[in-house]
Amino acid sequence: MKSKLIVALDVDSYDQATRLVEELKEVVEVFKVGSQLFTRVGPKIVDFINRQERRCFLDLKFHDIPNTVAKAVESAAALRVLMLTLHTAGGEEMLGAAASATGPGGPVLIGVTVLTSVAGNVESEVLARATLAKSCGLAGVVASPREIKPLRQTFGNEFLIITPGIRPAWAEAGDQKRVMTPAEASAAGADFIVVGRPIIAAEQPAAAALKVLTEMASAFS
Repeated sequence: MKSKLIVALDVDSYDQATRLVEELKEVVEVFKVGSQLFTRVGPKIVDFINRQERRCFLDLKFHDIPNTVAKAVESAAALRVLMLTLHTAGGEEMLGAAASATGPGGPVLIGVTVLTSVAGNVESEVLARATLAKSCGLAGVVASPREIKPLRQTFGNEFLIITPGIRPAWAEAGDQKRVMTPAEASAAGADFIVVGRPIIAAEQPAAAALKVLTEMASAFS
């Protein structure tokens, strides 16, 4: 299960992030670096994660003109990130340029569909954006757990689904709207689940991560 859990390092400093990685690395294999942390500390946090023999999911949601995004993808490849995100709102030309910029062994490209802070029924929009992402050569999408089943029915098991909006039963939902528990998302077919605050804000982050992993495993017991 631990290879399916991504912990979001949504913190403000390099020291906070490195402490979390060191504390969690025995139970977590992939860490998400988003805009908050990357803007503050830059690529050195990715390098630190790599040196700990763990992998980085770079979640910067690239959205710009095609050439700029293609160059950003090349830069991310040089950082040796495992996966990175592009916003599907950038359109076909942008997504295609990004896909063309990844060579063998490059980062896995993931399209962001509709943010989990958006409430309501967005299934049709998520499916449309996922269709665009797949047609442009992306390997999968980020979508809320509420859209996992229709995505699986439409695209099968070879298309990656990464789900934020995961809140254990013992945690508050916060600003996430379309949420599920780790067990529910795992049972629905998520390839990866992303958990931030319930783990990184816990008194004992490693224990909280193990609790999430136990919930995930319960979906298959």
